[in-house]
Amino acid sequence: MPLIVDQLRKTYGDTEVVRGISFTLQAGECFALLGPNGAGKTTTLRCVLGHTEPSAGHVTLCGRPVPEQAREARARVGVVPQNDSLDPDFTVTENLLVFARYFGIPAATARARVPELLAFAGLEAKADAKVTALSGGMKRRLTMARALVADPDLLIMDEPTTGLDPQARHLIWDRLKGLIAQGKTVLLTTHFMDEAERLAHRIAILDRGQIIAIGTPREVIATHIEPQVVEVFGEWAGHTGGAAAWAQTHAATYSNRHEISGETAFCYVQDAQPLLAHLAQQEGLRILHRPANLEDVFLKLTGREMRDE
Repeated sequence: MPLIVDQLRKTYGDTEVVRGISFTLQAGECFALLGPNGAGKTTTLRCVLGHTEPSAGHVTLCGRPVPEQAREARARVGVVPQNDSLDPDFTVTENLLVFARYFGIPAATARARVPELLAFAGLEAKADAKVTALSGGMKRRLTMARALVADPDLLIMDEPTTGLDPQARHLIWDRLKGLIAQGKTVLLTTHFMDEAERLAHRIAILDRGQIIAIGTPREVIATHIEPQVVEVFGEWAGHTGGAAAWAQTHAATYSNRHEISGETAFCYVQDAQPLLAHLAQQEGLRILHRPANLEDVFLKLTGREMRDE
């Protein structure tokens, strides 16, 4: 297995930020690690890569124990960090060639790989451009290509599309899907639930240092939430308070569970038809009826409140 994490724990002072988590990655799968800020994702990745020594538990990365043989293990891993660490003084091609040296790849071999890596990133026309001339999406694609320089067994991608516009995100998704189709193993962290649903074979939701849900996206949705969601918003004719006022009066009658966020009432139901029939008679209210998704599960399990850390 490319990665085995067994009862991993990490404590800083009196605070245990990773609390006995376990998961494995099968060869050729994409596994997404999800969680709000402060859930323990970054600490987990640092322990996996041997950058942080765990307080307890075991990590086996590419067949080697970590942190004992972290250096040897990392030679088989490509990493796409949250923040691009490209050298702004070098061209696109030079960034790839310099990075290859860190893996001990002969210069001739590295240079022979450059055209393939540029094609993967869609940067053939930017081969001689300085990094400072690239857009944010181009930089992320170059960082992905750089992670493939040593043809790794495992790719670890930490929020690869954060800060990108929708077009750039979709292009990154296409590149990732291609890697997964080629049989690459990918460990992905992301705040985008649609990204995890599109790309991951399995997901784990991490909160306060513990895994609170794990499985395929469909399994997690089926296990943890009602199958249908009706979002109710807008003005409620003849009443004050809009959808929130309606929910206080009627939501419990027609839904298994409901939440109010801002001016929208989210109604979670097994059968939406009675609720939809009722709402059709409520003038002014607007509705969106859809299947439950991974974001609904995430918000149910981790809460809707903002977290700064």
